Amino acid sequence: MADNGIKTGEAVDVLVSVIMPAWNCAGTIRKAIDSVLAQDIPLELIVVNDTSPDELDAVMQRYVSDPRVRYVKNEHNLGASGSRNRGVALAKGMYVAFLDADDWWEKGKLKKQLQLLEATRAVLCSTGRELLTSDGAQTGRVIGVPEEITYRKLLHHNCINCSSVVLRTDVAREFPMEHEDSHEDYILWLRILKKYGRAVAVNEPLLKYRLSSKGKSGSKLQSARMTYRVYRYVGMSRWQSLLCFCMYAVNGVWKYARAYIK
Repeated sequence: MADNGIKTGEAVDVLVSVIMPAWNCAGTIRKAIDSVLAQDIPLELIVVNDTSPDELDAVMQRYVSDPRVRYVKNEHNLGASGSRNRGVALAKGMYVAFLDADDWWEKGKLKKQLQLLEATRAVLCSTGRELLTSDGAQTGRVIGVPEEITYRKLLHHNCINCSSVVLRTDVAREFPMEHEDSHEDYILWLRILKKYGRAVAVNEPLLKYRLSSKGKSGSKLQSARMTYRVYRYVGMSRWQSLLCFCMYAVNGVWKYARAYIK
């Protein structure tokens, strides 16, 4: 029985636990869920309803008979990071993967990442992404990702998108997401790479990523402030943070310029 009283099927063997925070997403979440359930590996999907004000319960009714789906509801709004942390705590898989409720994956995404993780013995793997409009239409723009990502490289540019990540569950529990007033996922990747050395990536647009100006970092100025806070939260001085931010800004402009040029 899910935490909200909706029944789900019997437990299944799980390799990857997919964590999906859900708030005001009834119009987009079906596409996200269907892309998870189309992956050809043993998995579970944990949808965390973060006190969503829309018709999310009604949408989820079509999935409750699937034994791979777990649907839980927060008693109070925890935000995206708190909801992801709750999902990680509930995870049964050796790995966790994150997916926002307005994005979706290509078929075979998780299998490719698991094969790379096994071959490289890394703890974290991301992918490239295709940028879409807010209504899901193609823009023709693709953001690639380095096949190996070091801590130093990540300091200058956050090339890891949260909805693309597969991460070892024990590592996710070691480093919970914190600081909702900044880019909490960026803080997490930096902390992980500082300890474990590197991440790997499949440089293919296996993530379909919706562009939106409604998110907390939709404003470029607000996003800049949040990025500066990231460096402060990971223990850098003001001058170190300013230097890293300048490098980050230059790399960010170049990243989107290349996407438009292509």
